Amino acid sequence: MKALLFPLGLLGLIALGRLLSLAEAEPPAASTSPFAGGRWIDLTHEFAADTLYWPTAQRFQLEVESRAMTPKGYFYAANRYRASEHGGTHIDAPIHFAEKGKTVDQLPVDQLMGPAVVVDVSAQAAADADYQVNVADFEAWEKAHGLLPQGIIVLLRTGYAKRWPDPKTYLGTEQRGAEAVPQLHFPGLHPDAARWLVAQRSIKAIGLDTASIDRGQSSLFESHRILLEQNIPAFENVGDMSLLPATGAHIIALPMKIKEGSGGPLRIVAWVPGAL
Repeated sequence: MKALLFPLGLLGLIALGRLLSLAEAEPPAASTSPFAGGRWIDLTHEFAADTLYWPTAQRFQLEVESRAMTPKGYFYAANRYRASEHGGTHIDAPIHFAEKGKTVDQLPVDQLMGPAVVVDVSAQAAADADYQVNVADFEAWEKAHGLLPQGIIVLLRTGYAKRWPDPKTYLGTEQRGAEAVPQLHFPGLHPDAARWLVAQRSIKAIGLDTASIDRGQSSLFESHRILLEQNIPAFENVGDMSLLPATGAHIIALPMKIKEGSGGPLRIVAWVPGAL
C-alpha cells in the first residue's frame, strides 16, 4: 500500500479522496429537474362516446378488438378507433384554414410548448354566450401583468370547460348535422383581436376552452383565417384552466403526428409553479 501511495503525493491523495467521496455520494435529487417545485395539470378532455365534436363531424368511436385471456394463458387488450380530426381537445393546424399553411406533422415541437399566459374572460362569457374576446381584454391583461412576452402561448379562459360534456350548455344545442350549426352559441376570439395579436404581438400558439377559436355564431371563421395564415396553431376544447395563474405556467401541447393532417387529437398539460 505504501508503494502505491508514495508516488501519488499529496495532490494525488486529495484527488483520490474526492473520487471516493463522489462514488459514495447519493444520486442527484429530483429537485434538480427544471419542473421541480410545481405540479402538472392535465388540460385534456378524455376521448369517449360522449366527447363533443362539431355537429357535422364524425364523433369518436372505440371498437374492441380483443379484451380477454388468450388460449396461451395471458390477457390481451386492443381496440380500434375512428373520429374526425377536429373534435374533443384538439389542434387546428394552419392548413385547416390556410392553403399554404403547415400541416400537423410540419409544426415544430418547440412551437407547441413553452411559457403561457391566461386571459380570463369567464365573467364576460357567463353573461354572454356569444362573447368575443377583444383587444380591450388584452389591454386590460397587459395593464395588470405587463406586455405579452414574445413567443408566448396565449390561453383564453371562458369557463366553458366546466360545462363539458353537456352539448346544450357547451355548444348551445344538442342537435347534430348541418341544421345544428346556426344554433351554435359559445364564446370565441374577435377577429380584430386576432389581427392585433398578429400585428402587434408575437405569439407561438393560442388556445381556448370552447369548440372553436371563432365564436359559435361565426360563419366566416375570420379569426381562424387570420391566425392560421400566419402559421399560428389553435388549441380547441382545452380543459379546465381554473388552476392556472395569469402568468408563470408552462404548456406542453403535443398532438397526434398525422402526416398532412389539418388537425388531430391533442394531449395538453400545464406545469404550474408552487406547492403540490
